[in-house]
Amino acid sequence: MSKRNVSMKVNGKSVSAEVEPRMLLIHYLREHLNLTGSHIGCDTSHCGACTVDVDGKSVKACTLFAVQAEGAQVLTIEGMAGADGKLHVLQEAFREMHGLQCGYCTPGMIMRAQRLLQENPNPSEAEIRIGISGNLCRCTGYQNIVKAIQYAAAKINGVEYKEAAE
Repeated sequence: MSKRNVSMKVNGKSVSAEVEPRMLLIHYLREHLNLTGSHIGCDTSHCGACTVDVDGKSVKACTLFAVQAEGAQVLTIEGMAGADGKLHVLQEAFREMHGLQCGYCTPGMIMRAQRLLQENPNPSEAEIRIGISGNLCRCTGYQNIVKAIQYAAAKINGVEYKEAAE
């Protein structure tokens, strides 16, 4: 099978490589660009561990061939922190609110949550749960993930985070 050239912007940086047409975006990111924050959890699009942002949409990188991302703007977990190393508000929120346990799903959860908050800056708990429903966590039971997203939303909106009474 002949290789094809693919070019895109990943985390604001122009990249290109020759790849097999059947190479998945997740493998391109991990193997060609050494961006290993996005995880491969299932290769069937069920878990969401490989979620990245492609042209303003949450995408499971195991469902897209790298050549399909030709010319795209791709944001991975590695592109979330500031150039100075300061954590993105969602990364800080997941740390502060204990929204991670083993950490395997965390990059995909954060990537999905950042798109969710861009689409809906003040989501309800139900909207958060629906918004992250395509991403599976096998450890936390989601409660602290939801709290982390609520915490980040409050911070983004410049209001004090108040934990809901249970």
